Amino acid sequence: MKHGHRIALAVALLLVAHPSGNAGDTQGELSSFSVETFGPDGTAEGLEHNQLQTMQKAFRDNSYYQRMQNAVAVTSVHDLALNRSIVTRMDNSFSHKLDDWSVTSQKRTGRCWIFAGLNLLRAGAMKKMNLKSFEFSQSYIFFWDKIERANYFLESIIDTADSPDGDRVVDFLLDNPMNDGGQWNMFVSLVKKHGCVPKAAMPESESSSNSSMMNRMIRLKLREGARQLRDLHEAGATPETLRTTKREILTVVYRMLCIHMGTPPARFDWQWRDKDDEFHRDGEMTPRDFAEKYVTLDLDEYVCIVHDPRPTSPHNRTFTVAYLGNVVGGEPVLYLNVEMRLMKELAMKALLDGEPVWFGCDVGPHMARDLGIWDSRLFDYEGVYDTQFRLNKAERLIYHQSRMTHAMLFTGVDVVDNQPRRWRVENSWGKDAGKDGFFIMNDSWFDEYVFEVAVKKSELPEELQKALERKPIVLPPWDPMGSLAM
Repeated sequence: MKHGHRIALAVALLLVAHPSGNAGDTQGELSSFSVETFGPDGTAEGLEHNQLQTMQKAFRDNSYYQRMQNAVAVTSVHDLALNRSIVTRMDNSFSHKLDDWSVTSQKRTGRCWIFAGLNLLRAGAMKKMNLKSFEFSQSYIFFWDKIERANYFLESIIDTADSPDGDRVVDFLLDNPMNDGGQWNMFVSLVKKHGCVPKAAMPESESSSNSSMMNRMIRLKLREGARQLRDLHEAGATPETLRTTKREILTVVYRMLCIHMGTPPARFDWQWRDKDDEFHRDGEMTPRDFAEKYVTLDLDEYVCIVHDPRPTSPHNRTFTVAYLGNVVGGEPVLYLNVEMRLMKELAMKALLDGEPVWFGCDVGPHMARDLGIWDSRLFDYEGVYDTQFRLNKAERLIYHQSRMTHAMLFTGVDVVDNQPRRWRVENSWGKDAGKDGFFIMNDSWFDEYVFEVAVKKSELPEELQKALERKPIVLPPWDPMGSLAM
Protein backbone atom coordinates (compact mmCIF):
# COMPACT_ATOMS: atom_id res chain seq x y z
CA MET A 1 0.00 0.00 0.00
CA LYS A 2 1.37 3.41 -0.93
CA HIS A 3 2.07 5.72 2.01
CA GLY A 4 -0.24 8.38 0.68
CA HIS A 5 -3.18 5.98 0.89
CA ARG A 6 -2.57 4.90 4.51
CA ILE A 7 -4.35 7.91 6.02
CA ALA A 8 -7.26 7.35 3.64
CA LEU A 9 -7.49 3.77 4.85
CA ALA A 10 -7.50 4.92 8.47
CA VAL A 11 -10.38 7.31 7.71
CA ALA A 12 -12.25 4.54 5.91
CA LEU A 13 -11.81 2.25 8.91
CA LEU A 14 -13.22 4.95 11.19
CA LEU A 15 -16.23 5.35 8.89
CA VAL A 16 -16.86 1.62 9.08
CA ALA A 17 -16.59 1.71 12.86
CA HIS A 18 -19.06 4.61 13.14
CA PRO A 19 -22.34 4.00 11.30
CA SER A 20 -23.09 7.71 11.31
CA GLY A 21 -20.25 8.20 8.86
CA ASN A 22 -20.64 7.69 5.13
CA ALA A 23 -18.71 4.50 4.54
CA GLY A 24 -20.20 3.92 1.11
CA ASP A 25 -18.89 0.71 -0.43
CA THR A 26 -15.64 0.85 1.56
CA GLN A 27 -16.74 -1.75 4.08
CA GLY A 28 -16.96 -4.53 1.52
CA GLU A 29 -13.54 -3.60 0.12
CA LEU A 30 -11.86 -3.59 3.52
CA SER A 31 -12.99 -6.94 4.82
CA SER A 32 -15.10 -9.95 3.95
CA PHE A 33 -15.71 -10.65 7.64
CA SER A 34 -18.86 -9.81 9.54
CA VAL A 35 -18.97 -8.89 13.20
CA GLU A 36 -22.51 -10.20 13.58
CA THR A 37 -22.65 -13.71 12.12
CA PHE A 38 -20.12 -16.33 11.14
CA GLY A 39 -19.89 -20.07 10.70
CA PRO A 40 -20.50 -22.41 7.75
CA ASP A 41 -24.21 -21.56 7.55
CA GLY A 42 -23.76 -17.86 8.17
CA THR A 43 -24.85 -18.06 11.80
CA ALA A 44 -23.17 -18.69 15.10
CA GLU A 45 -24.59 -20.33 18.21
CA GLY A 46 -24.04 -18.68 21.55
CA LEU A 47 -23.93 -20.37 24.95
CA GLU A 48 -27.45 -20.53 26.34
CA HIS A 49 -28.16 -20.55 30.07
CA ASN A 50 -29.85 -23.96 29.92
CA GLN A 51 -26.75 -25.46 28.28
CA LEU A 52 -24.53 -23.98 30.99
CA GLN A 53 -26.84 -25.34 33.67
CA THR A 54 -26.61 -28.81 32.10
CA MET A 55 -22.80 -28.63 32.18
CA GLN A 56 -22.84 -27.50 35.80
CA LYS A 57 -25.17 -30.31 36.86
CA ALA A 58 -23.12 -32.97 35.04
CA PHE A 59 -19.99 -31.82 36.85
CA ARG A 60 -21.66 -31.44 40.25
CA ASP A 61 -23.32 -34.87 40.12
CA ASN A 62 -20.12 -36.80 39.32
CA SER A 63 -18.16 -37.66 42.48
CA TYR A 64 -14.99 -38.45 40.47
CA TYR A 65 -14.93 -34.96 39.01
CA GLN A 66 -15.34 -33.55 42.50
CA ARG A 67 -12.37 -35.57 43.75
CA MET A 68 -10.24 -34.40 40.84
CA GLN A 69 -11.22 -30.80 41.55
CA ASN A 70 -10.19 -31.20 45.18
CA ALA A 71 -6.91 -32.84 44.20
CA VAL A 72 -5.93 -30.26 41.56
CA ALA A 73 -6.77 -27.45 43.99
CA VAL A 74 -3.74 -28.42 46.09
CA THR A 75 -1.56 -30.45 43.66
CA SER A 76 -0.36 -29.59 40.15
CA VAL A 77 -1.89 -31.62 37.34
CA HIS A 78 1.68 -32.39 36.29
CA ASP A 79 2.36 -34.20 39.59
CA LEU A 80 -1.08 -35.74 39.87
CA ALA A 81 -1.01 -37.31 36.41
CA LEU A 82 2.55 -38.67 36.60
CA ASN A 83 2.64 -42.36 35.70
CA ARG A 84 4.84 -43.85 38.42
CA SER A 85 5.06 -47.24 36.73
CA ILE A 86 7.02 -45.63 33.88
CA VAL A 87 9.30 -43.74 36.27
CA THR A 88 10.15 -46.84 38.29
CA ARG A 89 11.05 -48.80 35.14
CA MET A 90 13.65 -46.23 34.12
CA ASP A 91 17.37 -46.57 34.73
CA ASN A 92 20.38 -44.67 33.44
CA SER A 93 22.25 -47.60 31.93
CA PHE A 94 22.74 -47.72 28.16
CA SER A 95 24.30 -50.34 25.95
CA HIS A 96 26.04 -47.55 24.00
CA LYS A 97 27.08 -44.31 25.73
CA LEU A 98 29.46 -41.70 24.33
CA ASP A 99 29.54 -38.83 26.81
CA ASP A 100 32.00 -38.55 29.67
CA TRP A 101 31.72 -34.78 29.96
CA SER A 102 29.52 -32.31 31.83
CA VAL A 103 26.55 -30.53 30.31
CA THR A 104 26.33 -26.88 29.30
CA SER A 105 23.66 -24.29 30.08
CA GLN A 106 21.92 -21.93 27.66
CA LYS A 107 20.52 -20.10 30.71
CA ARG A 108 17.68 -17.66 29.96
CA THR A 109 18.02 -17.71 26.18
CA GLY A 110 16.77 -19.67 23.18
CA ARG A 111 20.23 -20.78 22.04
CA CYS A 112 19.64 -24.55 22.26
CA TRP A 113 20.39 -25.08 18.55
CA ILE A 114 23.76 -23.36 18.98
CA PHE A 115 24.54 -25.30 22.15
CA ALA A 116 23.54 -28.61 20.54
CA GLY A 117 25.65 -27.82 17.48
CA LEU A 118 28.72 -26.79 19.44
CA ASN A 119 28.28 -29.74 21.81
CA LEU A 120 28.40 -31.98 18.75
CA LEU A 121 31.62 -30.32 17.58
CA ARG A 122 33.33 -30.24 20.97
CA ALA A 123 33.46 -34.05 21.19
CA GLY A 124 35.99 -34.13 18.35
CA ALA A 125 37.78 -31.03 19.60
CA MET A 126 38.29 -32.53 23.07
CA LYS A 127 39.68 -35.68 21.54
CA LYS A 128 42.06 -33.78 19.27
CA MET A 129 43.32 -31.55 22.10
CA ASN A 130 43.31 -34.42 24.63
CA LEU A 131 41.06 -32.48 26.98
CA LYS A 132 38.63 -33.79 29.57
CA SER A 133 36.53 -30.63 29.39
CA PHE A 134 36.17 -27.97 26.70
CA GLU A 135 33.55 -25.58 25.36
CA PHE A 136 33.43 -23.51 22.23
CA SER A 137 32.13 -19.99 22.83
CA GLN A 138 28.38 -20.03 22.41
CA SER A 139 28.33 -16.26 22.82
CA TYR A 140 30.56 -15.85 19.75
CA ILE A 141 28.19 -17.79 17.47
CA PHE A 142 25.20 -16.05 19.11
CA PHE A 143 26.66 -12.62 18.29
CA TRP A 144 27.15 -13.42 14.62
CA ASP A 145 23.71 -14.96 14.35
CA LYS A 146 22.19 -11.71 15.62
CA ILE A 147 23.91 -9.40 13.14
CA GLU A 148 23.47 -11.85 10.25
CA ARG A 149 19.80 -12.29 11.11
CA ALA A 150 19.31 -8.52 11.25
CA ASN A 151 20.69 -8.28 7.71
CA TYR A 152 18.50 -11.22 6.59
CA PHE A 153 15.42 -9.49 8.01
CA LEU A 154 16.15 -6.14 6.37
CA GLU A 155 16.84 -7.84 3.04
CA SER A 156 13.49 -9.62 3.39
CA ILE A 157 11.83 -6.25 4.00
CA ILE A 158 13.43 -4.88 0.82
CA ASP A 159 12.34 -7.99 -1.07
CA THR A 160 8.70 -7.48 0.01
CA ALA A 161 8.69 -3.70 -0.32
CA ASP A 162 6.08 -3.80 -3.10
CA SER A 163 3.63 -5.69 -0.87
CA PRO A 164 0.99 -3.59 0.90
CA ASP A 165 0.75 -2.95 4.62
CA GLY A 166 -1.16 -5.85 6.12
CA ASP A 167 0.19 -8.37 3.61
CA ARG A 168 0.46 -11.71 5.39
CA VAL A 169 4.15 -12.25 4.55
CA VAL A 170 5.08 -8.72 5.59
CA ASP A 171 3.13 -9.10 8.82
CA PHE A 172 4.88 -12.42 9.47
CA LEU A 173 8.29 -10.80 9.05
CA LEU A 174 7.38 -7.88 11.29
CA ASP A 175 5.89 -10.09 14.01
CA ASN A 176 9.28 -11.36 15.10
CA PRO A 177 12.28 -9.79 13.37
CA MET A 178 14.67 -11.02 16.06
CA ASN A 179 14.61 -14.00 18.42
CA ASP A 180 17.11 -16.57 19.64
CA GLY A 181 15.87 -19.73 17.89
CA GLY A 182 17.45 -21.49 14.96
CA GLN A 183 17.91 -24.58 12.84
CA TRP A 184 20.73 -26.93 11.87
CA ASN A 185 21.51 -25.27 8.52
CA MET A 186 21.59 -21.87 10.21
CA PHE A 187 24.21 -23.16 12.64
CA VAL A 188 26.30 -24.58 9.81
CA SER A 189 26.18 -21.26 7.92
CA LEU A 190 27.56 -19.40 10.93
CA VAL A 191 30.42 -21.81 11.60
CA LYS A 192 31.45 -21.90 7.94
CA LYS A 193 31.44 -18.11 7.60
CA HIS A 194 32.68 -16.94 11.00
CA GLY A 195 34.51 -19.94 12.46
CA CYS A 196 34.60 -20.76 16.17
CA VAL A 197 36.55 -19.66 19.22
CA PRO A 198 37.13 -21.24 22.63
CA LYS A 199 34.87 -19.96 25.39
CA ALA A 200 37.76 -18.10 27.01
CA ALA A 201 38.13 -15.93 23.88
CA MET A 202 34.54 -14.64 24.15
CA PRO A 203 32.96 -15.53 27.49
CA GLU A 204 29.34 -15.08 28.49
CA SER A 205 27.88 -11.67 29.29
CA GLU A 206 24.69 -10.83 31.14
CA SER A 207 22.86 -10.35 27.84
CA SER A 208 24.20 -13.49 26.16
CA SER A 209 22.85 -15.42 29.15
CA ASN A 210 19.61 -13.44 29.45
CA SER A 211 18.71 -12.10 26.02
CA SER A 212 15.17 -10.76 26.42
CA MET A 213 16.01 -7.06 26.87
CA MET A 214 18.68 -7.10 24.16
CA ASN A 215 16.23 -8.71 21.74
CA ARG A 216 13.52 -6.22 22.64
CA MET A 217 15.73 -3.23 21.84
CA ILE A 218 17.04 -4.73 18.61
CA ARG A 219 13.49 -5.56 17.49
CA LEU A 220 12.58 -1.91 18.06
CA LYS A 221 15.47 -0.74 15.87
CA LEU A 222 14.73 -3.32 13.16
CA ARG A 223 11.04 -2.44 12.94
CA GLU A 224 11.98 1.21 12.76
CA GLY A 225 14.39 0.27 9.98
CA ALA A 226 11.65 -1.66 8.19
CA ARG A 227 9.43 1.42 8.24
CA GLN A 228 12.30 3.54 6.94
CA LEU A 229 13.08 1.15 4.07
CA ARG A 230 9.44 0.75 3.03
CA ASP A 231 8.90 4.52 3.06
CA LEU A 232 12.02 5.07 0.97
CA HIS A 233 10.89 2.45 -1.54
CA GLU A 234 7.48 4.07 -1.77
CA ALA A 235 9.11 7.42 -2.44
CA GLY A 236 10.99 5.89 -5.39
CA ALA A 237 14.42 5.30 -3.83
CA THR A 238 16.90 3.30 -5.86
CA PRO A 239 18.15 -0.13 -4.73
CA GLU A 240 21.51 1.50 -4.00
CA THR A 241 19.86 4.00 -1.65
CA LEU A 242 17.94 1.23 0.11
CA ARG A 243 21.12 -0.78 0.64
CA THR A 244 23.00 2.28 1.92
CA THR A 245 20.22 2.87 4.44
CA LYS A 246 20.22 -0.80 5.38
CA ARG A 247 23.95 -0.68 6.12
CA GLU A 248 23.42 2.37 8.34
CA ILE A 249 20.77 0.46 10.32
CA LEU A 250 23.06 -2.55 10.64
CA THR A 251 25.87 -0.35 11.94
CA VAL A 252 23.60 0.65 14.82
CA VAL A 253 22.55 -2.97 15.43
CA TYR A 254 26.23 -4.03 15.51
CA ARG A 255 26.93 -1.30 18.05
CA MET A 256 24.03 -2.47 20.21
CA LEU A 257 25.26 -6.07 20.07
CA CYS A 258 28.80 -5.07 21.07
CA ILE A 259 27.41 -3.12 24.02
CA HIS A 260 25.38 -6.15 25.14
CA MET A 261 27.74 -9.04 24.38
CA GLY A 262 31.20 -7.61 23.85
CA THR A 263 33.16 -7.38 20.60
CA PRO A 264 33.85 -10.71 18.90
CA PRO A 265 37.57 -11.38 18.59
CA ALA A 266 39.21 -11.18 15.18
CA ARG A 267 42.35 -12.88 16.53
CA PHE A 268 43.24 -14.51 19.83
CA ASP A 269 46.02 -16.52 21.47
CA TRP A 270 45.34 -20.16 22.22
CA GLN A 271 47.27 -22.38 24.59
CA TRP A 272 46.22 -25.14 26.97
CA ARG A 273 47.35 -27.92 29.27
CA ASP A 274 45.82 -31.29 28.40
CA LYS A 275 44.51 -34.00 30.74
CA ASP A 276 47.96 -35.63 30.83
CA ASP A 277 49.41 -32.33 32.10
CA GLU A 278 51.20 -31.64 28.83
CA PHE A 279 51.33 -27.99 27.73
CA HIS A 280 50.42 -26.90 24.18
CA ARG A 281 50.55 -23.52 22.42
CA ASP A 282 49.07 -22.64 19.03
CA GLY A 283 49.85 -18.94 19.29
CA GLU A 284 47.71 -16.34 17.55
CA MET A 285 44.76 -17.68 15.55
CA THR A 286 41.72 -16.35 13.74
CA PRO A 287 38.30 -17.89 14.48
CA ARG A 288 38.33 -19.57 11.07
CA ASP A 289 41.84 -20.93 11.70
CA PHE A 290 40.59 -22.38 14.98
CA ALA A 291 37.54 -23.97 13.34
CA GLU A 292 39.63 -25.41 10.52
CA LYS A 293 41.95 -27.05 13.02
CA TYR A 294 39.55 -28.21 15.74
CA VAL A 295 36.18 -28.76 14.04
CA THR A 296 36.79 -32.36 13.04
CA LEU A 297 33.43 -32.98 11.34
CA ASP A 298 32.82 -32.14 7.70
CA LEU A 299 29.73 -29.96 8.05
CA ASP A 300 29.13 -30.04 4.28
CA GLU A 301 28.49 -33.76 4.66
CA TYR A 302 25.39 -33.30 6.82
CA VAL A 303 21.74 -32.97 5.89
CA CYS A 304 18.69 -32.47 8.07
CA ILE A 305 16.15 -35.27 7.72
CA VAL A 306 12.67 -34.73 9.12
CA HIS A 307 9.59 -36.76 9.91
CA ASP A 308 6.57 -34.78 8.71
CA PRO A 309 3.64 -37.22 8.47
CA ARG A 310 1.09 -34.73 7.12
CA PRO A 311 -0.71 -35.96 3.97
CA THR A 312 0.46 -32.85 2.14
CA SER A 313 4.13 -33.62 2.85
CA PRO A 314 5.34 -36.48 0.62
CA HIS A 315 8.15 -38.66 1.89
CA ASN A 316 11.49 -38.79 0.09
CA ARG A 317 11.14 -35.13 -0.99
CA THR A 318 13.06 -32.07 0.05
CA PHE A 319 11.40 -29.01 1.56
CA THR A 320 12.43 -25.49 2.40
CA VAL A 321 10.55 -22.64 4.06
CA ALA A 322 10.23 -19.15 2.59
CA TYR A 323 12.13 -16.41 4.46
CA LEU A 324 13.68 -18.89 6.90
CA GLY A 325 17.38 -18.35 7.44
CA ASN A 326 20.02 -16.12 8.95
CA VAL A 327 23.01 -15.74 6.59
CA VAL A 328 22.23 -14.24 3.19
CA GLY A 329 23.99 -16.50 0.71
CA GLY A 330 24.59 -19.14 3.37
CA GLU A 331 23.23 -22.64 3.81
CA PRO A 332 19.57 -22.83 2.76
CA VAL A 333 17.35 -24.44 5.38
CA LEU A 334 16.66 -27.75 3.67
CA TYR A 335 14.70 -30.74 4.96
CA LEU A 336 14.46 -34.24 3.53
CA ASN A 337 11.22 -35.90 4.65
CA VAL A 338 11.72 -39.58 5.51
CA GLU A 339 9.96 -42.42 7.29
CA MET A 340 10.42 -42.59 11.06
CA ARG A 341 11.99 -46.03 10.78
CA LEU A 342 14.86 -44.64 8.69
CA MET A 343 15.36 -41.65 10.98
CA LYS A 344 15.83 -43.93 13.99
CA GLU A 345 18.04 -46.30 12.03
CA LEU A 346 20.43 -43.52 10.97
CA ALA A 347 20.52 -41.91 14.42
CA MET A 348 21.29 -45.26 16.04
CA LYS A 349 23.99 -46.08 13.47
CA ALA A 350 25.77 -42.77 14.10
CA LEU A 351 25.80 -43.43 17.85
CA LEU A 352 27.07 -46.97 17.38
CA ASP A 353 29.81 -45.52 15.16
CA GLY A 354 30.85 -43.24 18.04
CA GLU A 355 29.31 -39.92 16.95
CA PRO A 356 26.69 -37.90 18.86
CA VAL A 357 23.61 -36.77 16.92
CA TRP A 358 21.99 -33.31 16.71
CA PHE A 359 18.18 -33.49 16.75
CA GLY A 360 15.09 -31.29 17.09
CA CYS A 361 11.83 -32.09 18.86
CA ASP A 362 8.72 -30.71 20.55
CA VAL A 363 10.28 -30.75 23.99
CA GLY A 364 7.34 -29.99 26.28
CA PRO A 365 4.78 -32.82 26.02
CA HIS A 366 5.12 -35.74 28.46
CA MET A 367 8.34 -34.45 29.99
CA ALA A 368 9.34 -34.62 33.65
CA ARG A 369 12.08 -32.02 33.81
CA ASP A 370 13.18 -32.79 37.36
CA LEU A 371 13.38 -36.53 36.66
CA GLY A 372 14.86 -36.09 33.19
CA ILE A 373 12.35 -38.39 31.47
CA TRP A 374 10.35 -38.35 28.25
CA ASP A 375 7.76 -41.02 27.50
CA SER A 376 4.65 -40.77 25.31
CA ARG A 377 2.48 -42.00 28.22
CA LEU A 378 4.34 -40.39 31.08
CA PHE A 379 1.28 -38.43 32.22
CA ASP A 380 -2.25 -39.78 32.45
CA TYR A 381 -4.04 -36.55 31.66
CA GLU A 382 -6.93 -38.53 30.19
CA GLY A 383 -7.54 -40.12 33.57
CA VAL A 384 -7.56 -36.75 35.32
CA TYR A 385 -9.99 -35.07 32.92
CA ASP A 386 -12.07 -38.14 31.96
CA THR A 387 -11.55 -37.52 28.25
CA GLN A 388 -9.33 -38.69 25.43
CA PHE A 389 -6.77 -36.65 23.50
CA ARG A 390 -6.87 -38.22 20.06
CA LEU A 391 -4.74 -36.02 17.78
CA ASN A 392 -1.97 -38.01 16.12
CA LYS A 393 1.40 -36.55 15.11
CA ALA A 394 0.22 -35.30 11.72
CA GLU A 395 -2.94 -33.80 13.19
CA ARG A 396 -0.97 -32.07 15.92
CA LEU A 397 1.02 -30.32 13.21
CA ILE A 398 -2.05 -29.44 11.15
CA TYR A 399 -3.97 -28.09 14.14
CA HIS A 400 -1.02 -26.17 15.62
CA GLN A 401 -0.72 -28.35 18.72
CA SER A 402 2.87 -29.40 18.01
CA ARG A 403 6.01 -28.22 16.27
CA MET A 404 9.76 -28.44 16.68
CA THR A 405 10.68 -26.28 19.68
CA HIS A 406 14.06 -27.45 21.03
CA ALA A 407 17.34 -28.93 19.81
CA MET A 408 19.60 -31.29 21.77
CA LEU A 409 22.15 -34.04 21.32
CA PHE A 410 21.80 -37.81 21.41
CA THR A 411 24.83 -39.20 23.22
CA GLY A 412 23.71 -42.78 23.83
CA VAL A 413 21.21 -45.46 22.96
CA ASP A 414 20.06 -48.67 24.63
CA VAL A 415 19.78 -51.36 21.95
CA VAL A 416 17.86 -54.61 22.48
CA ASP A 417 17.62 -57.17 19.64
CA ASN A 418 19.02 -54.58 17.22
CA GLN A 419 16.25 -52.12 18.08
CA PRO A 420 16.52 -48.89 20.13
CA ARG A 421 14.68 -49.09 23.46
CA ARG A 422 15.63 -45.72 24.92
CA TRP A 423 17.88 -42.79 24.04
CA ARG A 424 20.33 -40.78 26.16
CA VAL A 425 20.09 -37.02 25.62
CA GLU A 426 22.52 -34.23 26.44
CA ASN A 427 20.39 -31.17 27.13
CA SER A 428 21.57 -27.56 27.54
CA TRP A 429 19.53 -26.64 30.62
CA GLY A 430 22.38 -27.01 33.10
CA LYS A 431 23.21 -29.79 35.53
CA ASP A 432 20.17 -29.24 37.79
CA ALA A 433 17.72 -30.57 35.20
CA GLY A 434 17.43 -34.33 34.75
CA LYS A 435 20.32 -36.41 36.05
CA ASP A 436 23.27 -34.02 36.04
CA GLY A 437 21.75 -32.42 32.93
CA PHE A 438 21.23 -35.63 30.93
CA PHE A 439 17.78 -37.00 30.06
CA ILE A 440 16.28 -40.36 29.13
CA MET A 441 13.97 -40.59 26.13
CA ASN A 442 11.87 -43.72 25.75
CA ASP A 443 11.55 -44.84 22.16
CA SER A 444 7.78 -44.26 22.22
CA TRP A 445 8.42 -40.53 22.71
CA PHE A 446 10.83 -40.44 19.77
CA ASP A 447 8.01 -41.61 17.50
CA GLU A 448 5.61 -38.88 18.57
CA TYR A 449 7.71 -35.79 19.22
CA VAL A 450 11.08 -35.98 17.42
CA PHE A 451 10.91 -34.09 14.13
CA GLU A 452 14.42 -33.81 12.76
CA VAL A 453 17.92 -35.29 12.91
CA ALA A 454 21.18 -34.17 11.28
CA VAL A 455 22.88 -37.11 9.54
CA LYS A 456 25.62 -37.72 7.02
CA LYS A 457 24.46 -37.69 3.40
CA SER A 458 26.62 -40.71 2.66
CA GLU A 459 24.58 -42.78 5.14
CA LEU A 460 21.33 -42.18 3.23
CA PRO A 461 20.06 -44.83 0.81
CA GLU A 462 21.07 -44.08 -2.78
CA GLU A 463 17.58 -43.03 -3.85
CA LEU A 464 17.44 -40.46 -1.04
CA GLN A 465 20.85 -39.08 -1.95
CA LYS A 466 19.42 -38.46 -5.40
CA ALA A 467 16.29 -36.93 -3.86
CA LEU A 468 18.51 -34.23 -2.33
CA GLU A 469 19.25 -32.99 -5.85
CA ARG A 470 15.60 -32.29 -6.65
CA LYS A 471 14.22 -28.78 -6.40
CA PRO A 472 12.68 -28.46 -2.92
CA ILE A 473 9.01 -27.82 -2.23
CA VAL A 474 8.71 -24.31 -0.77
CA LEU A 475 6.50 -24.05 2.31
CA PRO A 476 5.02 -20.71 3.42
CA PRO A 477 6.87 -18.80 6.17
CA TRP A 478 4.22 -19.69 8.80
CA ASP A 479 4.30 -23.45 8.20
CA PRO A 480 5.02 -25.36 11.45
CA MET A 481 8.07 -26.94 9.85
CA GLY A 482 9.55 -23.46 9.78
CA SER A 483 9.57 -23.22 13.55
CA LEU A 484 12.82 -22.44 15.35
CA ALA A 485 14.43 -24.44 18.12
CA MET A 486 14.76 -22.41 21.31
